[in-house]
Amino acid sequence: MSLLKRITATTVASLLILGAEVAVASVKVGEPAPNFSLPGEDGKTHALADYKGKTVVLEWTNAECPFVKKHYSQGNMQSLQKTYTGKDVVWLSLISSAPGKQGAVDAAGAAAIVKEKGAAPSHVLLDSKGDVGRLYEAKTTPHLFIVDKTGKLAYAGGIDSEPSADPADIATATPYVKNALDELLAGKPVTTAVTKPYGCSIKY
Repeated sequence: MSLLKRITATTVASLLILGAEVAVASVKVGEPAPNFSLPGEDGKTHALADYKGKTVVLEWTNAECPFVKKHYSQGNMQSLQKTYTGKDVVWLSLISSAPGKQGAVDAAGAAAIVKEKGAAPSHVLLDSKGDVGRLYEAKTTPHLFIVDKTGKLAYAGGIDSEPSADPADIATATPYVKNALDELLAGKPVTTAVTKPYGCSIKY
């Protein structure tokens, strides 16, 4: 094969691979958030499309993760959930841990965690196959996404600016998710729309 043909073949192969990657790439901020449906802690199936016209928070969680415990042990996550669901925001906590791995629970287990922690999500959704987590390229627990009322992704990243498991850091952190929600509810664009998530890796 000539050099030109080899280069052409390699380029075509690369483009095909790139095309495949694009086809499965996660949604980006400013683009429509892809719909999904998952079973919830209440035994019912819930779809993102069910909440059309509302602001929706997607919170990837794992009750056994020290970074998740940081925010739940101090009531920080619960406070956010209660404050914003009280303002007509839908808060969906997602568990993408595979069966047998850290954080994996069934519907009853998810409901028990909500009760134990005094949590207040609208629902806990069970993504045991990890399909939705991979769709959104959720990487850590916690990892948070906000979908605006038009159905577009408005925020993706960490809950705040302090990537530690120390609860004492909450008070001095920049509260990215809180700030983003306040801006959206005030009809303003999100100032800091993409940040780096931190926490435990999701146990796909």
